[in-house]
Amino acid sequence: MDKKEALTKLKEEIEKDKTLPLREEATRLVFGEGSPDSEIYCLGEAPGFHEDQQGRPFVGQAGQLLNKTLELIGLKREDVYISNVVRFRPPQNRDPLPEEIAAFQPYVDQEIEIINPKIIVTLGRFSMNKFLPGEFISKIHGKPRVVKWHGKDVTIVPMYHPAAALRAGAVMQQFKEDFQSLPQFLKDLDKEEEKETKPEQMELV
Repeated sequence: MDKKEALTKLKEEIEKDKTLPLREEATRLVFGEGSPDSEIYCLGEAPGFHEDQQGRPFVGQAGQLLNKTLELIGLKREDVYISNVVRFRPPQNRDPLPEEIAAFQPYVDQEIEIINPKIIVTLGRFSMNKFLPGEFISKIHGKPRVVKWHGKDVTIVPMYHPAAALRAGAVMQQFKEDFQSLPQFLKDLDKEEEKETKPEQMELV
């Protein structure tokens, strides 16, 4: 099964799961979208009004900012994979509750395993807390952290949510600067991989 087929199957599983919270008041499921082969996986918080209407993540004002910021580093929206920790819109756009995040967690984990990205960009504190609980986004935004996740090393780059950047000029500047560091982080990871896969040269006597 290729990645697209695996994601389609995962989406069907979520749609059939009647135990998931937030379903009753939501218009539709908001599944992840983008390139299944992307090296960058962006994980946000929860769908808002526009996402709920269209069934797509990050399509409102925050999504437009995300698209423009990706373009600053030479990427289109479809070059990365974009998703959320919760897949139905919470009423009145309130924050997702811990039990709601927990209910969707197995599906989020499966999605990450399918994509198998080199970098996970967490957008906002709820997705950051999935990998870096107890941290403060104001202190660690834009700084890559390697964490053990499902038995392997994963590079997490915590960033502000684009909605927060829209509310404050200082956060907007930090948001853009953090994104501009991503290409270098990818290059560094590629170099590390090369070192690991390159056979050691035997010394000639």
